[in-house]
Amino acid sequence: MEYADLIDEVLPRSVTRRERVTLLFSVMVISVCAITYELIIGTLSSYLLGDTVAQFSFTIGFFLAAMGIGSWASRFVTTQEVRAFVIVELATGFFGGICAFFLYSVFALDSRLYYPAMLAITLALGVCIGLEIPLLTRIVANRTDLGQALADILSIDYLGALIASIAFPILLLPTLGVTQTSFLMGGLNIAAAALALNLFAYRLSRRWVMTLWGAVGALGLLMVVGGVGGVRVVDLLEQRLYDAAVIYRVQSPYQRIIITRGRGDDYRLYIDGNIQFSSRDEYRYHEMLVHPLMAAARHREQVLILGGGDGLAARELLKYDDIQHITIVDLDPAITDLARENPILRRINADALYDPRVQVVNADAYKFIEDSDVLYSAVIIDLPDPNNESLSKLYSLPFYRLLRSRLAADGVFITQATSPYFSREAFWTIVTTIEASGFEAVPLRADVPSFGEWGFVMAAPVRTPALRLDPTIERRWLTDDVLQYATLFDPDTARVPAEVNTLDNPVLNRVYINGWREW
Repeated sequence: MEYADLIDEVLPRSVTRRERVTLLFSVMVISVCAITYELIIGTLSSYLLGDTVAQFSFTIGFFLAAMGIGSWASRFVTTQEVRAFVIVELATGFFGGICAFFLYSVFALDSRLYYPAMLAITLALGVCIGLEIPLLTRIVANRTDLGQALADILSIDYLGALIASIAFPILLLPTLGVTQTSFLMGGLNIAAAALALNLFAYRLSRRWVMTLWGAVGALGLLMVVGGVGGVRVVDLLEQRLYDAAVIYRVQSPYQRIIITRGRGDDYRLYIDGNIQFSSRDEYRYHEMLVHPLMAAARHREQVLILGGGDGLAARELLKYDDIQHITIVDLDPAITDLARENPILRRINADALYDPRVQVVNADAYKFIEDSDVLYSAVIIDLPDPNNESLSKLYSLPFYRLLRSRLAADGVFITQATSPYFSREAFWTIVTTIEASGFEAVPLRADVPSFGEWGFVMAAPVRTPALRLDPTIERRWLTDDVLQYATLFDPDTARVPAEVNTLDNPVLNRVYINGWREW
């Protein structure tokens, strides 16, 4: 045993005030990193696989179980806590720093391996994080104030968790994205290891000091290289997820937005990996979404669009000269800004968002309807599919009842309602929920090649909406015959028993995911 090792064995494990304060600051740093790693893995899993609640539940559950293993394993570290802490911190920085890059790579190469890879990286991180607090507690405490040291560490640990929970969605994710954020957090863990190593080098042998400083330098360089070049590699990996060239990508605080360009100037918009439209056939979708509603509406001076931030539904509405005002309510300003500024989207939506009759409100659709005191005669709901609980609430019984209170007595609304073929039960769950809300509903279907068979529901509170079209409006595809055919559902899409979707029991999200999982 070398002299430094002997000192660590014999002397009381006390620290100076400066060392204590510095280590407690390290607790804050590693707590921020730990929570951020959980959020990164949960966010990335939701983006790649959908079903947000399931992905975050798995991530948190695996993390907590692994942390328990790590805490239990800390009992076997009976000496050299400083050395063990530095090693654990370096391992945490390594696994955390590469986690997003690693998971992206696995999914791009073979999506079937994603869950085993996610479990492996989560367990590795969780065990390391579980080791941190017991080791730090022993270092910070002397032989008489273990209770005080534990209280200090846990209070700062919880504060760090709060900071990470706020900073990740507001600052880190929209600014850096998941890959750079993970490398940044890895760098912070390695910095915490370097700080501890610098403070307590006198407790370690010269050989260990040199070895650990070498590891700090190597891993720190890895984090820098990963942070600078990793995003480019991830962009190339992300390209493998799409059939056409990715020409635009951005991570907003709410979602991942991608535009691709395929053959024949086929531009496609994706949100969190789900297609929103193709420029080659979007007119089919938007003509069905807009024109039956406008012909059924007895008054159409003022129209509300929930979603539709791409401006394509507004483009169709602006064909009606009697429209005086269109309100577009879209949560994400990144979408509406894109529709205003991107030359591709501006060409497709015919600069609809620049029309003086169009007002854009960036707000949650549920909250907007809840707070509004306006009665609308026509409402278009052009929201993404209910692939998570936050979207499922916008297809729920309370939402439709709230919408009913915001519709004029002779008002009418239409909503996109996913595919009656690919997710049949989900489609009819939406219909059933609308009917349970006090509406007379008319289910519709349309063939949109980039989507496949797609569904819509038009409804009114006191009457069955009449199916007709305004003959004065120019359309590319939708005719009276096509509209009548849209009411027919073949044996593969015909009505099936379905439950009502509520906030307390969001069955829609479950049946939606189960339906699409088969394809």
